[in-house]
Amino acid sequence: MTIKPLADRVVVKATEAEETTKAGIVLPGAAKEKPQVMEVVAVGPGGLVDGKEVKMTVKVGDKVITSKYSGTEVKCDGEEYSIVRQSDILAVVE
Repeated sequence: MTIKPLADRVVVKATEAEETTKAGIVLPGAAKEKPQVMEVVAVGPGGLVDGKEVKMTVKVGDKVITSKYSGTEVKCDGEEYSIVRQSDILAVVE
């Protein structure tokens, strides 16, 4: 099964979070924050959204930073994804 986003939606997948701090402290699973750096898996077509023309500026494979509590989390084939609006993407990581 594949997820195909509509309108200005983007499907993103979390990248692996750091398991140790810079000081070398190992973090248990409960202490880790939800990662904000995500990888774009699928991009909607854009088009007319809320009466405004939306051009998609991200592409599959981009690493992006999203708003902390944005999007809808879904599971597909055992993988966890988030579906966010393009406007919830704050930056592209280069």
